[in-house]
Amino acid sequence: MLKECFARLDADPAGATSYFYGRLFAREPQLRALFPPAMGPQHDRFFQALTRIVWSQDNPAELASHLGRLGRDHRRYGVLREHYAAVETALLATLRTFAADVWTPEAEAAWTAAYRSAAAAMIAAAERDAAAHPPWWVAGITGHDRRAHDLAVLTLRPERALPFLPGQHVRVQTARWPRVWRPYSIANAPRPDGTLRLHVRARPAGWVSGALVRHCAPGDTVLLGPATGTMTLAPGSTRGLLLIGAGTGLAPMKALAEQAAGAGRDIRLLLGARTEDGLYDLPALRRLEADCARLRVTPVLSGAPAPPGGLHGRIPDVLPGFLDGLRDWRDHDAYVAGPVPLVRRTVTALQRHGLSLARIHHDLLAAEN
Repeated sequence: MLKECFARLDADPAGATSYFYGRLFAREPQLRALFPPAMGPQHDRFFQALTRIVWSQDNPAELASHLGRLGRDHRRYGVLREHYAAVETALLATLRTFAADVWTPEAEAAWTAAYRSAAAAMIAAAERDAAAHPPWWVAGITGHDRRAHDLAVLTLRPERALPFLPGQHVRVQTARWPRVWRPYSIANAPRPDGTLRLHVRARPAGWVSGALVRHCAPGDTVLLGPATGTMTLAPGSTRGLLLIGAGTGLAPMKALAEQAAGAGRDIRLLLGARTEDGLYDLPALRRLEADCARLRVTPVLSGAPAPPGGLHGRIPDVLPGFLDGLRDWRDHDAYVAGPVPLVRRTVTALQRHGLSLARIHHDLLAAEN
């Protein structure tokens, strides 16, 4: 019944989402202040979340995990327990309008029960999180290294300790664009001084990325959300690592390499770029390599001749030959980050060459790398 009604919304997601927010803000205009100035991306996120809730009804464990993340994330925007009732009213009004041909008292009862169960799970997750963590961390920018016209490496010092694991990411808000948050991978393992490094490339029309690269400087402050993401090392594992990063997808690979180097694990890091200009952090990686006898860094250039010790071609294409040169590579864990098309092709290439999908890790939907 839930899916049948939702199919009517799915036939016109833009219209349904616009109607929903129109009803929500007409009834509770003060809630508009919780949302970013441009609502387009928010419309997409809301509809994706609703889709996942509907289609996860048959998988309670996955649904509970997803709702927990949503509840914790909502804290960042100032969402309170009482706001969920307003959302329920607007959602049911939207369903009555767009699913009128299949809307019955039974359907309304089913949707009401499903929504209230989801809301209760999100509220509980938010309250548990509030007992242990703030909704955000204030962090000062202590370093701003402009590596290219559209690329900067930022060093941030949170005012209080921000717990994280290598491979995770944080969402960032700048003073220039309140209520607009974007995710960036942390490019270092935890440090005694608590600082974080972010690799940020300014995207066309990117509000947060453009602000971080072009309009921030040491002394400025940003807000950070809690660290999230599952692209982390398995506790206690001693398997070798194959780390593959392209563009600013290098950031989480560098953090994982730092952690694994301290544990004495074998590490092979493939760094993809089009030309040598894209190897913006290679000197730092070479220093890390010099300090760790079991780390090897291999640059891979697709649009220029191979650099010393590197390879020429696209990462998915050079992988078979590279893997054949590794001893016991099927016992390695692979981690991949970078542009979405490259990550997908690389994961496919690893599978085709015989690496189990259970050994391949990525975080396609999370960080902007």
